[in-house]
Amino acid sequence: MLVQSFLPMSITPSSSAKGNLFVVSAPSGAGKSSLIKALLEQYSTDNHPLQVSVSHTTRAPRPGEKDGVHYHFVTVDAFKALVEEDGFFEWAEVFGKYYGTSKQAIADTLERGIDVFLDIDWQGARQVKAQLPDAHTVFILPPSVAELERRLTGRGQDSAEVIAGRMAEAVSEMSHVDEFDYVLVNDDFDETLRSFLSIVQAQRQTQAFVKTAHGRLINALLGR
Repeated sequence: MLVQSFLPMSITPSSSAKGNLFVVSAPSGAGKSSLIKALLEQYSTDNHPLQVSVSHTTRAPRPGEKDGVHYHFVTVDAFKALVEEDGFFEWAEVFGKYYGTSKQAIADTLERGIDVFLDIDWQGARQVKAQLPDAHTVFILPPSVAELERRLTGRGQDSAEVIAGRMAEAVSEMSHVDEFDYVLVNDDFDETLRSFLSIVQAQRQTQAFVKTAHGRLINALLGR
């Protein structure tokens, strides 16, 4: 009786459930890209496939880059046509080149049961969430301002002036943390990765997901 109180009288079975979209944001130096990379390398399986969103861009491919793998490389005219058709969740022009997140490309991937990870800033995350409320947003925080500055300095790539600018930008980014569904403090990388994984796994245990993925089983268990 308890089960029947919240399940419908019949569940339409499906051969596969849709994937989930995870929108991940963080200030530079918080470890966002490393966490996403480690998550996919260590935990993507045939039964639970994980994939980073592949953006559209008008820039030319760099050596070793493949169309459809690293980016969808398109002409400026093709990109602008997609903008006119409202084909992007979000898009931007960076140093004269266009970059965008295709609605259709993500929808096609989710339909195949693949969880997709979108690595964008808080502004892009806000735009995606407004258009796709079911997206799960995750913000990665550094453990302290001092540690964030140490990480940025440790890269050895930027001047003190550039690092100061990045720190100011980081504070601006972090001021939007309350707009996100989940927040991870990246103090210990392995521990943060496990927490990240738990968020991803939890979305495959929701009632809606299980009904879709295991409808036949539930109907059989309940004698329907």
